[in-house]
This record gives sequence, C-alpha cells and structure tokens, in this order.
Amino acid sequence: MPDDPTRTASPLAASAPGDARFLVVRLSSMGDVIHTLPAVHALRRAYPDARIDWLIDTRWAPLLDGNRDVTEVITFNRRAWSEVIAVIKRLRATRYTCALDFQSLYKSAFLAYASAAPRRVGFEASYARERLAAKLYTEHVTPHGQHKVAHNLSLVESIGAPIDDVQFPLVLNRDAVIHVDRELVNRGLREFFVLSPGGGWKSKCWPAERYGALYRELFKRYEWKGVVAFGPGEEEIANVLRRAAGPPEPALIPLDIPHLIALLRRARFLVAGDTGPLHLAVAIGTPVIALYGPTDPARNGPYSTTDVILRNAKPDETTYRRGKDYSRSMLAISVEEVMNAIERRLGMR
Repeated sequence: MPDDPTRTASPLAASAPGDARFLVVRLSSMGDVIHTLPAVHALRRAYPDARIDWLIDTRWAPLLDGNRDVTEVITFNRRAWSEVIAVIKRLRATRYTCALDFQSLYKSAFLAYASAAPRRVGFEASYARERLAAKLYTEHVTPHGQHKVAHNLSLVESIGAPIDDVQFPLVLNRDAVIHVDRELVNRGLREFFVLSPGGGWKSKCWPAERYGALYRELFKRYEWKGVVAFGPGEEEIANVLRRAAGPPEPALIPLDIPHLIALLRRARFLVAGDTGPLHLAVAIGTPVIALYGPTDPARNGPYSTTDVILRNAKPDETTYRRGKDYSRSMLAISVEEVMNAIERRLGMR
C-alpha cells in the first residue's frame, strides 16, 4: 500500500457517506484520463453510495462508457462559451459536497471553483502545472510516489479513500468488438501487432520511417503482420509509415476510442511512444514496448513491471515542453534496439 501523502485535507465524515456528492474534474487527455481511473475506482470503493460525477472533454468521454464507478459523465466542449455556462449552471444545481481537480490547470480549477462545492481538493502549487490554479482550492495535497497514477491516488487518499489495489476499469463496446473482428477477418489478420506512431507532441514521437523499418524487420524475421493505429489528424503519419514499410503493407485502420480498445485487446503487442494508446494498452493488459525520450517514464511511463521501456535520453534532456520537432533523445533509439526489446518482452530472449 502506498505511503500516506502529506496533506492538509481531512477525511470526509464517515457517518453519512451516502450524503457525499463528488465532482471529479479531469478534462483530458487520453493517457491522463486513464491514469485517473484507479483513483476514482478507489473513491467508489470508499464511498459506495455516494454520487460521483466526472467532468470531461467530449472527445475523451468514451473512455468512461460503462464505468460503474461513475454516477454520471458530464461532457462539454470548452471552446463553446455558451456550453461552458450551461455546464456551470448544471454543476451548481447538483450541490456537490467536494470537487477533486486532478488536472491542476486554470480551466480545471476554475470549473471546480465554479461548481460552488464547499470543499475543493487539488495539488499544491509547487506540483500544479499552472501554479496559480492552487489558489482556487480549499485543500492542497502533496502527492507521493513517482508515477502519475500514485499522484492521483494521493488526492483521494487525502479525503479518506484507502488504496487496496489499483484497477483501470475499461469496458468493451460490443458493437466496436464486432466491427474490429470483422475488419481483422477481412484483412486476413488472426495474429497481429500494433504500431502507434502518433502523439500529442512531435518531440515525444519516434519517426514514422523508423516504424516502417521496424515493420519490415519484423516481417523479415518472423513473417508477423501488423496494424497501424491512428486517430483524427494522424492520417499522414500513418501513410508515411505504410510507405516506409513496403510490401506486404501493414493494415491502416482509423480508430475511435471504443474501436481502439477492441483492437488492442487482441494484439500480440504494441510499440508506441508516450501517448494515449500506450497507456490504454497497459490498462487492458496488452504487452507494450514503450519508446521514451523527453518525458520521464518513472512519472509517465507504463504502469506495469513487465513492459519494456527504451530510453536513451541524457539527464538534462528530460522536459515536458511540447516540441514541434523530433527530439534528439527519441532519434537516439535504433530499430535494432526496439527489435531486441520486443523479443525480451515476448520472452524470446
């Protein structure tokens, strides 16, 4: 069980747990939402009769489909001011007793504040991504541990939720499973691996051409076939990978979140950088080979002791700046290193 966090919050009164109404604020993105799931699961275990609503950006809401830990998923488009106003009115009407901000940004802290919850729990200023956001909290938590999952668990521990285990509740969408299974049959793919070349920042990505070279080598050695997973806006990088791979070309399947979950559950393994699909694969138990450069895998890496992490970054190259070019640390990872990592992860070495 994790060590107790340093905190200024006190547990909620245990005498009437059913009266508790929690607002969880974690708007985005895929990996961050996944890393918050264990904390909300722990909250539900501690307060089984409480109302627990999750405020999230519409784009990432499918990650919460069927999640039994959440009473209601509240979605909104933060770029539409009229929708923001409507959401704030809705939050105030629910009369939450406690708001938990897992994001530590001005916008998330403002929404927690605007809910009018009398208790607003967030991370201390030195940890928050935007320090002044902490001024809108009534209680501040110093996170323990190294990984983001542990940090998020600190927040719910501070209000009386013990951490007995760590679970990532993700629910398969039956229609998505049927669709993906049909696609795989049509493409003659019974066993396959997945390459995910995209990412929110280019500096966290491995070049698509190298993914293509990796695909060629995997087919040459083992005749393994693969799928390129890509989302909206990643069509070009997927096509660059396909052209670099050459014949037989990998399958390109555009995927929304339910279909990506359905695909990854069937995959032999995934190769990806520090991106949402990687954390999604870890959460559902798919073997992962993680390619890391500027971001620290101790903080943002796979939450697993069995997956393989490749990182050749120098100590001064750790950064969370959103670089627009491939980083030197990602370019330092060779195709042969990734091949060796795949073989290690699959127990072939």
